[in-house]
Amino acid sequence: MISKQEKNSTFATKIEKRSKNFMINRVLLRIKIIQILYSFYKGDGKSIPLAEKELFHSIERTYDLYFHLLQLSVEITNYASEKIETKRNKLRPTPEDLNPNTRFIDNKFIRQLAGNVTFNEYLTKQKLSWVNNQDIVKELYADIIKSDFYLEYMNAPEADYVADKDIWRKIFKKIILQSEDFDTSIEDQSIYWVDVLEIVISFVIKTIKRFDMENGINQPLLPMFKDEEDAEFARKLLRGVLTNGAEYRKMIDEHTRNWELDRIAFMDILIMEVALSEIMDFPTIPVNVTLNEYIEIAKNYSTEKSGTFINGVLDNIVNQLRKENKLIKVVMFPN
Repeated sequence: MISKQEKNSTFATKIEKRSKNFMINRVLLRIKIIQILYSFYKGDGKSIPLAEKELFHSIERTYDLYFHLLQLSVEITNYASEKIETKRNKLRPTPEDLNPNTRFIDNKFIRQLAGNVTFNEYLTKQKLSWVNNQDIVKELYADIIKSDFYLEYMNAPEADYVADKDIWRKIFKKIILQSEDFDTSIEDQSIYWVDVLEIVISFVIKTIKRFDMENGINQPLLPMFKDEEDAEFARKLLRGVLTNGAEYRKMIDEHTRNWELDRIAFMDILIMEVALSEIMDFPTIPVNVTLNEYIEIAKNYSTEKSGTFINGVLDNIVNQLRKENKLIKVVMFPN
């Protein structure tokens, strides 16, 4: 059976592939909306404007995590450099202490990233730092130097820019992503980073792949949105659920008569509400696209059987809406 971590990693890869030149795509927006609505309904029921403000704050903090993780690679490298200097300055250094293998700290990709204009401007603006989380930096470095791929990298006859990028792709995928302690550290640092670590790491790996030495300090990083249209999609979808949620819950109740609503997972009901809002309020998005998106989300954020259950309920509701001519979809043709 596939583990939850492997499942989330697979889902993260699917999200990453959907975003070509930007980070926050509609899959991630849907997830963020569900998370905000969960807090909204379980909390004290803030106003719609406050919920919208919270949504976009959450999105911005997710973008912070993207830079914070890139920053982590520089931080780990700096820590490795400090360890080398400490050994060199020992009272009785060994020949190995005086002549260490510096391939890891001389990594060309890290040097390029550390000097990146966009990277440094963002870190300064958002005041992102690992200063208060040095324990996890040290732990990750200890895990890195014990790995087979690190030893292979350090002992290779020569290293080039491609190898320097590849080592960090492996570090993020095989060390950082797999570390439960790191997962806990990230969640402790910000409530907005819960459940999105795998997704954001996939974008970090994508960024590393895109680095080109010729771009120097001006290497482009991923922007937050593709365009304002995606931001408006998020705003409209959130408002649609908060405005018409009672109507959508009534539809769900009518098509789950053999179930008591209080016995259905709350997350399942919430996912169906958001799906119905998208089906009703976005005529250019095909129904099958919407259904597939939320079924996939349900598989990763609710119970094992949620995907099949939600698919059946929503399919029945859609058929009923069509019979009553309440479902309008516009077919878009390319120019």
